[in-house]
Amino acid sequence: MSASSGVEQVKSVQGELNYLAPGSTVLRRFTAPGASVNTGNYEPHLVPIRNGRPVQDEFRLDVHGFEIVRHRSAVTDFTDTAQLEAVYASEVIEFVKQRTGADEVVSRGAVLRRSAAPGVHGSQPAAALIHIDYSPEGAEMVAKRVYAEKFPDRPPHRRALAASVWRVFSQPPQDWPLAVCDFRSVREDEGLSNQLYFVDRLPDDPMTADVDESAMVTSGSEFVYSPDHEWWYFPEMTRDEVLFFAFHDSDHSRAWRVIHSAFRDPTVEAAVPRHSVEVRVFAFFR
Repeated sequence: MSASSGVEQVKSVQGELNYLAPGSTVLRRFTAPGASVNTGNYEPHLVPIRNGRPVQDEFRLDVHGFEIVRHRSAVTDFTDTAQLEAVYASEVIEFVKQRTGADEVVSRGAVLRRSAAPGVHGSQPAAALIHIDYSPEGAEMVAKRVYAEKFPDRPPHRRALAASVWRVFSQPPQDWPLAVCDFRSVREDEGLSNQLYFVDRLPDDPMTADVDESAMVTSGSEFVYSPDHEWWYFPEMTRDEVLFFAFHDSDHSRAWRVIHSAFRDPTVEAAVPRHSVEVRVFAFFR
């Protein structure tokens, strides 16, 4: 973003972001029925998070790794699983095709998140750790599996993009907005893989437990604090816009990943908890 774009005049809030603590090495997340455990250690950092609203039209998926886009949905109730499956999934697939030019797009399902009482409507809590849902290895593993399952007779793809279409459907302002980090402020060598396992019961010692590698579903990435990270957020999002950002793009000549996290906006006293829906997608280019 150029100096002429007015970034110098953009205001920021001081937000607390939870980074992976230095020295964390064995990173595993075990998920069992009704419970989960993460082996990472985390530490909060107070960082400036810029308000992207004044310059929102300047963000580009291929450059910054994220963009905010106006997009109306025919869904009347985002907590209705039937509408998410019958209406919203196809809307998101068409949106991603239009924004990226992908030949094929596969939805990996919708996730509801709520900043308070997360159990309501089966929602999960706001994800308040610095992360990316897929590590490079995890994204490639899932992309290969999904393409083989969905398009067994199609020619091989040359590029795969794992991404998120993120929408708030509660009334603004949001008490826990989503912060996204400019791709260009993150070094290529940053990020540690966090392996995800689905198990029948949690291990007694997740740090040292023997694991069945076949139980690993995928892996994400977690990050240690860097003062170089440039964070943005978009306050007072409405249900008629989405934040579209990359988890991993196999084409590393463009912005190929975005660190992100929910954070508590200290300037907002929201009467209504943030309620959001995220659809993870894989877009394939032949």
